[in-house]
Amino acid sequence: MGSEKTKVSLVLGSGGARGLAHIGVIRWLEKNNFEIISISGCSIGSLIGGVYAAGKLDKLETWMRAISKTDILSLLDVSWGSSGIFKGEKIINTLINILGDTQIEDLPVPFTAVASDIVAGKEVWINSGSLFNAIRASISLPLFFTPFNYNGTKLIDGGVLNPVPIAPTFNDDSDLIIAVSLGGEVVNSNSSSKQVFKKTEKSISFQQSFKKFLQPFQKENSKVKSENLGMYDVADKAFDAMQSTIARQKIAAYPPDILVEIARNACGTLEFNRAAEMITLGYNTAQTAFDKTK
Repeated sequence: MGSEKTKVSLVLGSGGARGLAHIGVIRWLEKNNFEIISISGCSIGSLIGGVYAAGKLDKLETWMRAISKTDILSLLDVSWGSSGIFKGEKIINTLINILGDTQIEDLPVPFTAVASDIVAGKEVWINSGSLFNAIRASISLPLFFTPFNYNGTKLIDGGVLNPVPIAPTFNDDSDLIIAVSLGGEVVNSNSSSKQVFKKTEKSISFQQSFKKFLQPFQKENSKVKSENLGMYDVADKAFDAMQSTIARQKIAAYPPDILVEIARNACGTLEFNRAAEMITLGYNTAQTAFDKTK
C-alpha cells in the first residue's frame, strides 16, 4: 500500500524560457512517487507536456541543457510577412528531427494543448492529430511567431487567453490537480528567496544579442532616445504582465490542489540557454510548494 503512487493531473503554464522549470517540476514528481495521468499545457507548457506525454522528455532535456544563445538565434526563421517576425517552422522541424512526431491520440499519457482562436477570441483545446502541429499552434506568441493555420483556423499562443489551463483536467480521475504557473510575483534582488533573478553576464549578453538581431525589423527612428524601451522589451514586458494578471484570475476561479509558482522575472522569455538553472529552480520550487501543504 505504501508504494502506491498518487495520481496527478498536471497543468503546465505559459511563459517562454521560464517553462524549462516545468522539467524540474516533473522530475520532482517522478522522484516523489507521483504518477502523471494527464497533462494540459499551453505555449511552452504544451511543448514540455507534450514531449513528456510522448516519453521523450529525456531527449528534450539533454538538448535543452546543451543549447547556446547562438543556437537559439540560428533557429529563428524570419517571416517577411506582417503577422509575425518568425515563422517558427525551423524550431518545430528541428524538434521533430530530434524527437519524432506522433498523433496525440496515440500518446501513452492523455494530453491537451491549449491555443487561442485569434478571430473568435476563444480557447481551442487540441487533443488529437499531430503532436507538433498542436504544439506549434500553442506557442504562437504574438509579434514573435506567425499565427498557425490549424484546420482552417488561425491560432495563436494559448497564454493569450488562459496561461494556466486547468479546465481540461476537470473530468480526470486523478487524486490531485497540480498547476505550474510561470507568472508568479516579481522577486526583488534583495530577497532571500531562492527564486531571485540575477542578471548574469550570460543573460545580459543574450538580451543584447537578441535586440541586435531584431534591429532590422524595427521602424527606423533616429530621434528615439537610446534609453527608451525597444520593441522587444515592450512586447516582452506587456505580454508577461498580461499573462500574470489573467493567470491569477483563472487560478482564483478554479484553484488547483497544489500550485507551483515561478517568479515571472526568473529569466527572460527567450533565454533558453539557461536550461540548467531553470530546471533546478522548478525542482526546488516544487519541493517548497509541497512542503507548504504539510
